[in-house]
Formats: sequence, structure tokens, C-alpha cells
Amino acid sequence: MKLADFDYCLPEELIAQEPIEPRDHSRLLVLHRQSGKREENRFYDLPAYLEAGDTLVLNDTRVIPARLFGVRRDTGGRLEVVLLRRTGKDVWEVLVKPGRRARIGAEIVFGDGALTGEVLADTDFGGRQMHFRYDGVFEQVLDRLGEMPLPPYIHKKLDDPERYQTVYAARSGSAAAPTAGLHFTDRLLREISDRQVSVVYLTLHVGLGTFRPVKTENIEEHAMHAEYYDISEETAAAINRTRAAGHRVIAVGTTSVRTLETIADGAGNACAGQGWTDIFIYPGYRYQLVDGIITNFHLPKSTLLMLVSAFAGRENILAAYREAVEKRFRFFSFGDAMLII
Repeated sequence: MKLADFDYCLPEELIAQEPIEPRDHSRLLVLHRQSGKREENRFYDLPAYLEAGDTLVLNDTRVIPARLFGVRRDTGGRLEVVLLRRTGKDVWEVLVKPGRRARIGAEIVFGDGALTGEVLADTDFGGRQMHFRYDGVFEQVLDRLGEMPLPPYIHKKLDDPERYQTVYAARSGSAAAPTAGLHFTDRLLREISDRQVSVVYLTLHVGLGTFRPVKTENIEEHAMHAEYYDISEETAAAINRTRAAGHRVIAVGTTSVRTLETIADGAGNACAGQGWTDIFIYPGYRYQLVDGIITNFHLPKSTLLMLVSAFAGRENILAAYREAVEKRFRFFSFGDAMLII
């Protein structure tokens, strides 16, 4: 398939610059994938679409303050560094902007000098391997010097960093939030549980694989960047019980979708474990575990748009997106939500 097959026209003013309050008051576009029927509600109406016996799967990753601003020790040139994933003792894969100032051997000083980084190598995705030196505990230094890594299309400063975390965020490690989960409140989760819907958690630390742009015209040639996942025996067992009883597994966010499809055994069962996934889901893919998806509206020509198109059909998805544009839904990380069932 061609990259142009996943393009659509989005007015810039529909890109949400700040989260709505309360969280669960965002709009919800419901797409019934078999019929193509669409309905509009609010996110707090979600429980009405869930059935007793269903299982809701959420990603409990927590975003770290992964954006750092520093200067080259020798030239004073300013750089922005975004941590993607730890690959060794104090060694991280990072994105650097501007990249031309981050040649191998360059030393970068952050903040008051309590943290420095040395560029060790280039990576195959255009980033760098960087070794960090610091005084004290790395996480504490990062909390003091780092900033929340908001996407580049959000230009407004976030007053409360916790608003870029889900209410159930627990395991630190992401460079971006699993944004479909931002709509949930504790009250809404309790209401869902009260309806005899199981709520379970897995972890996928969001990195470059989720938001790396597709640059190949033939989408099949695009290579995903690996991201770390962890799914417990308890969560896998809950998913398998749900499927054995003929009920639905509803994934919250594309990160949960990718994790579930990674750990599927080919016979419709979930297998507990941890590791790295670079799964790329696009039309033609046959889903194994996921029966429904809760998601935000995604960028044109993105791997995330391809993933939901594989689930509901490209024409269904693009028609839903056209309606969302016409009805002035809010798009991307702080935008409104879709339920695809």
C-alpha cells in the first residue's frame, strides 16, 4: 500500500493544545466497524458500550521528564536531547536537535553541570547513543533538570505535568504518554468495574516506534523501532479467560494493541512475558487478541492511522476522520477519542 492512501486534510486549529477538564468530558466518536455506523457521545458514556465479561486492557507506563536542554562544553552550542530508552549502564538511545552539533565524542552539559552526556555513536534511526555522568541518583537529577516531552505539534506550555500522565501511570520509562488513557478518571474506572468489566494492565514504554514518521512511499518498507513491553501472568490469564468465555478484549490505545498482538501465540491466546516489540500493523494484518480499540485521532500518514485502518478498514476510518473534522473534534494527544468496536 502507498503512504498517500493514509493521508487526510486536517485544519491546524483542530490540533488540541491543552487537555480538556475534567478528563472524561472529551468527545467520543463510536465507530461500529462491521456496519460503518458512527455515533457521537462523551467519554464518560463509555461504560454504556461495554458488556459484563469484557476486559479492558490499559498501559500503565509513566512518562519520564525525558526532554533535556544543554550546551556543548567546547562551543557553547545549544542542544535539545530526548531520552528514548536505556540500553546499558547509564547509556541511552536519544534524539538530538540539532543533530549536527552531536558528533561522536561531543560532550554536552545540562543545567548546572550535575549531568553531562558524551555522544558514543550514531544510531540507524538518526539518533545517538549517549553515556551520562551525574552526581547522585539519575532519576532525581532527571526530575530536577528534565521537562515533559510534549509532542512538537503542542506549542502551549503545560501548567501541570501530571496532566500528561494517565491516572493509573505506575511504571516509569516512556518518552511519550499513552494518550488514549488520558481520558480516564478514577471514578470512570470504578464505574466500569462495577459493570462487571475486568480492568487489567500491561506495560509498553512508548518510544520512537510509536511516533517515528513513515518516509517510504511503500509502507511495507517502513521499519519500526523496538519498544520494551511487560505483561504479567495475571493479565494474560484474564485475557485468556475473557476470550474462552466469548467476551471481548478492549485495548486502550495503540500501545496496548501492539503489545497484545505481540504476545499472541497464533492460536488466540495471550502469553505472559517481557521483551522488545517492533510489530508494524497495517491493512492486511489479521488481529488475534483485540476485539475493540479506544484511541485518539492520529496524524496523517502515521503508523497509528495504519493500525486502526487494519482493524476497522481504511475507508471506515477515513470516513470517520472526515466526520470528526466536519464536527470540529479535537485531534492528537490532548484531543478527543474514538471507540472502535
